[in-house]
Amino acid sequence: MEKVDLIIDARWIVPVQPRGLVLEQHVVVVDQGQIMALVPRVEAQACYTAEQYVECPEHALLPGLINAHTHAAMTLYRGMADDMRLEELLQKHIWPAEARWSSVEFVRDGTELAMLEMVLGGTTCFQDMYFFPDVVAQAAVERQMRAVVGMIVIDQPTVWARNEEDYFSKGLAVHDQYLNHSLVQTNFAPHAPYTVSDEAFERMRILADELDTQIHIHLHETDTEVKNAVAADGQRPVERLDRLGLVTPALNAVHMTQLTEPEISLLAEQGVNVVHCPQSNLKLASGFCPVARLLTAGVNVALGTDGAGSNNDLDMFDEMRTAALLAKGVAGDAASVSAEDALAMGTINGARALGLADQIGSLEIGKFADMIAVDLSVPACQPVYHPISQLVYSAGRDQVTDVWVAGQPVLRKRRLAVDNQAEILERATAWQHRLSESNS
Repeated sequence: MEKVDLIIDARWIVPVQPRGLVLEQHVVVVDQGQIMALVPRVEAQACYTAEQYVECPEHALLPGLINAHTHAAMTLYRGMADDMRLEELLQKHIWPAEARWSSVEFVRDGTELAMLEMVLGGTTCFQDMYFFPDVVAQAAVERQMRAVVGMIVIDQPTVWARNEEDYFSKGLAVHDQYLNHSLVQTNFAPHAPYTVSDEAFERMRILADELDTQIHIHLHETDTEVKNAVAADGQRPVERLDRLGLVTPALNAVHMTQLTEPEISLLAEQGVNVVHCPQSNLKLASGFCPVARLLTAGVNVALGTDGAGSNNDLDMFDEMRTAALLAKGVAGDAASVSAEDALAMGTINGARALGLADQIGSLEIGKFADMIAVDLSVPACQPVYHPISQLVYSAGRDQVTDVWVAGQPVLRKRRLAVDNQAEILERATAWQHRLSESNS
């Protein structure tokens, strides 16, 4: 019998690929951090002996969820300014708070709070756009989470960098520091078309091609953004980025609530990835991303929560459910954006957007064993006719009992491997007092 590191025996195994497949009386065999086999239980008992054999008798085992758009440190702004439009939120609250409080300490504490929330909710990988990406990366390594951190570019001085040259220099230093790292990747993270110059975009395109990395940007988030762009230079933002050569498979376009049919066709033809943030868009009344039309056109659509300053949580189960329900309402078609579609958006589609589909996003042989076990025995999920439907329409993040990243247990029976929860919450409370006093 072949000796392996780990075997997980779950009531249902949901690999995500092939689409809609649910395996029963099967196990996942893991060795050296990777999935070695998905086989019937009786076959595994005959062929393998495991250092650890984990039974999840009432659980669905599926790939870890992928949050494709976060501002992790902004968990410390959660609930600070609610019930207002994006422009007011940013200009009157978030940007002034960032100018006063953003620091290594702030980003570290906010990111740790975000990762704690994400791990407990079944997210194993996140794509981040915020200051001090080196701090975010280090925190992810310590938590044993997978992260794609952004090399920030914005046409104004911030606590992270003074000017365009400084942004590129510091970003590339982070890229070099984490080159070929097992958990951390980097990409370019220009804030938005209205805060980045043509010259910076052109430089970014050249570097992204050389480094074979993605570009992660807020795009067509609101009607105001698009109208202002047209008034300024006669071009819609997507049109401008296409002129600059950035509308490519490397582009992660976040929000995309304002799209014409020709623009959807362009995104499909060029292989652009759209990152849909349904709850943030709804809360800010930014508009509706035409998810059903994008999927029908062949566009890869992933899911993100956005920052907790505008969502207000990092709950990917809620995001999957909202994405499916909202898309049905927008399309006027109950059959559009199925539970299988929503689960793919929260897993393999996110992996594709991040350029990691050959490593994560589905339970397939050779991929990293990034997995979560979800307890479906609770009353709200009974009876179970279709496990994928239950995961999307009924289950909640509190039902995540176990999380593995590269085969290593990050959460086991709701107990964290790195259990500094009390300390993280204490620091979050201290920040709340500081920010409250400064705004009083």
